[in-house]
Amino acid sequence: MDDRVPRESLVAVPVADYLWFIDLALADMGGILRQLGSELANQRPDLAGANSPYAIVTHCLGVMEFWGGATVAGRSIERDRDAEFISSGPVDELVARLDSARRRLEADMVALDPLAAPAPFDKSDDQSVPYATSKGAVLLHILEELFQHLGQLEITRDLLVDERKP
Repeated sequence: MDDRVPRESLVAVPVADYLWFIDLALADMGGILRQLGSELANQRPDLAGANSPYAIVTHCLGVMEFWGGATVAGRSIERDRDAEFISSGPVDELVARLDSARRRLEADMVALDPLAAPAPFDKSDDQSVPYATSKGAVLLHILEELFQHLGQLEITRDLLVDERKP
């Protein structure tokens, strides 16, 4: 164990338990995409600034790739965050990308030291976020983002389905 943090000050979970929660979020996202189908998943609800379900999930893939790949695993990645929000395409391909991203995140965690500092990233908004200091906190940030966007996806689905009702 790392001597920087006393054992009684840690919250530790096995990687398998962490990935169980990741799987829960990704499975729910995939289920919503399949429920909507490609046509509806690529529409935006009639709400200013709303994103399509496809774009929301594509953004989540970008979150996983950047935070897991770049800051945890130290891989060099190219991310076009703005493009995530205007993306569109077939649902089946996006669901397959969810599965691939999950396997990649697990691979990114193979040599994880949760107390190690993550690779540097732009912290211009807030220098004091905990995920700026430990890879374990980065993983919590990924989980936070996935469940936050899952809620957004659920509301977006409900709006799109409701808009279709006569």
